[in-house]
Amino acid sequence: MTDDHLSTDAELTLAYRECRQIAATHGRTYFLATRLLTSERRSAVHALYAFARMVDDIVDRTDQPGDIAAVGHGQADQLDLIEKQLRTALDARTSAMPSGVAGKDAEWQSIPALAVRARSPELGRTTAREAGIQPGALVLAALADTIQRYDIAAQHFWTFLGAMRMDVPGTVAFRDRYATMAELREYMHGSAAAIGLQLLPVLGTVVPVSEAEPGAAALGEAFQLTNFLRDVAEDLDRGRVYLPTDDLAAFGVHEELLAECRRTGHTDARVRRALAHFIAVNRDLYRRAAPGIDLLEPRVRPAIRTAATLYADILHRIEHSDYAVFERRALVPRHRRLHVAAIEFTTAPVRNRLHR
Repeated sequence: MTDDHLSTDAELTLAYRECRQIAATHGRTYFLATRLLTSERRSAVHALYAFARMVDDIVDRTDQPGDIAAVGHGQADQLDLIEKQLRTALDARTSAMPSGVAGKDAEWQSIPALAVRARSPELGRTTAREAGIQPGALVLAALADTIQRYDIAAQHFWTFLGAMRMDVPGTVAFRDRYATMAELREYMHGSAAAIGLQLLPVLGTVVPVSEAEPGAAALGEAFQLTNFLRDVAEDLDRGRVYLPTDDLAAFGVHEELLAECRRTGHTDARVRRALAHFIAVNRDLYRRAAPGIDLLEPRVRPAIRTAATLYADILHRIEHSDYAVFERRALVPRHRRLHVAAIEFTTAPVRNRLHR
């Protein structure tokens, strides 16, 4: 390696740093919860979060952001290219290729984070922008390292990308409405449960992974349904209704009423009753997921309990606002987040002894 090429360690340091910044900026609840993990596990969770966020941004934005590896393509093409890049990255790592070496015509060069040039092999506090690297390329580099390091089944990522294609107009799988909760859960299996399954090898379990998978999947779905309830107004702006239309109709709620609520910022009484119903369904998911947390390695349980508690607290914030989801986004205050994290951390030893 010449002195104008970065070492693998330096490249990955920059890649994981970029993922950490994405998590800190966009996933405040998750980011706080990861503070209770070891540094190695924390970095891996940041990589998983950053990848999910990057893909979600592709699906949700219509202005085609310029900070992703597949810039310049339509949404479906971007997802296809990212999947191709990730498959190539995993194949390259499996083949134990040297840092930044793949031949000028190799697909590995499509992830420039592993072929970046600089004057020094030390990155220090260099940012992606300063190094002239697209953040999306760094995210893929960190993700590929995380998948290999923790032996995460790659199928969980293809399942996730498949669900994301359901959000992209023009694809065969496209859906912007779901009639029943069963249909919605089919979508959430890929968009959320798969993420819980990705996390399991990183967090570690005290039982065979297969025994912990149902709880992890349920928690992923619980988080996702909370997002749908919190973001119902934003989803309407994107032409999507994730809350099952049959369930909404049972409360006298139709799309025109939702649109009127969005226009006025006022939540109709019928919509409030429907939201109360979905919150009850959501809380049941959190209850079903809770026993699975005790199947994780003891030292990671406080972090996951913190994330679950804080995300479930969004439901309380929605109720406390009288379901004003069309007026403002329900957020958990920072002091509450810090308080919950402190409690989970200090009570963890007692909880763990009880579940030995």
